[in-house]
Amino acid sequence: MGVSDSFLRQLSLDGLGPIPNMLNGRRLYTLGQINEMRRYLSESRPRESRTFVPWRRDGERLQTLACVNFKGGSAKTTTTLYLVQWLALQGYRVLAVDLDPQASLSAMFGIQPEFDLRSGDTLYGAIRYDEKRRPLREIVRKTYFDGLDLIPGNLELTEFEHETPRVLSTVRRSDGGMFFERVGTALATIQDDYDLVVIDCPPQLGYLTLGAVCAATSLLITVHPQMVDIASMSQFLLMASDLMTVVRKAGGDLSHDFIRYVVTRHEPHDGPQSQIVALLRNLFGEDVLAASVWKSTAIADAGLTKQSLYELDRSSVGRGTYDRAVESLEAVHREILGLVHQVWGRTA
Repeated sequence: MGVSDSFLRQLSLDGLGPIPNMLNGRRLYTLGQINEMRRYLSESRPRESRTFVPWRRDGERLQTLACVNFKGGSAKTTTTLYLVQWLALQGYRVLAVDLDPQASLSAMFGIQPEFDLRSGDTLYGAIRYDEKRRPLREIVRKTYFDGLDLIPGNLELTEFEHETPRVLSTVRRSDGGMFFERVGTALATIQDDYDLVVIDCPPQLGYLTLGAVCAATSLLITVHPQMVDIASMSQFLLMASDLMTVVRKAGGDLSHDFIRYVVTRHEPHDGPQSQIVALLRNLFGEDVLAASVWKSTAIADAGLTKQSLYELDRSSVGRGTYDRAVESLEAVHREILGLVHQVWGRTA
């Protein structure tokens, strides 16, 4: 929050701001209390209010980041999960969108897609072509992370892939727009509620992914530094380029504030992987994030229990392993947030 431990301690002693729980002489704040403290500090120190509450300001448009690649196993869901949780921890209002019918992101937030969701409880409910279409605000769910909401996914999303070819020749813009406009049109109805939206796209270049790409202000392309994955990403880019040309001719908005490649599951001491990362940086230059997400047993072990490292005690996976994993993750997150701040015109 940008204040010292002693300052927080004095506030607590004076009975100001949220009252933390005490354990062995330590003050423990929930994320909800931390955000309450941010608002309290913003109100009590108005000249520094923007320091404590980093929400979007007038003139700063909603940032929608789509995490894409049609190669399974490139860590799109893991990248999305950790990014949205970290952004929420920084005090932003965040919406995570699970566009993958496999719904791994939803499962990580404790939702059983096959049991906990009814018809229309996914984004499909807000972008479908018939009279059963619902307002997106009715579909958004709160998560146990304060400031982080979720639009869950399940197999129902595949209906959009099946229905779109059938209605392509008949749909009117007044019915919710062309297929590539519908995701963006739905998100626009709740844009005032959030600072950032992060979309976990399915591992295929279908109508849902095209809709997400058109809705996005920026793209994050995840890539695992193996030759098979690089070849797959190359095919993805070639196919995406052809399809984007068609969408652009049909009136689609494909202007993105930034497009970045995110190296995931990186083993920095592995010689062949280091060569591949060097190749990527040589080809794409600054379009590859300087930081990479290291491969870590801590991340894998946390995922086994459908948790993230932010939900585990450091000692449960080993302090050293935990700290290295979090350090690599947050280096990537800080770089992405820095790009968002550049788009918003904020100084470092």
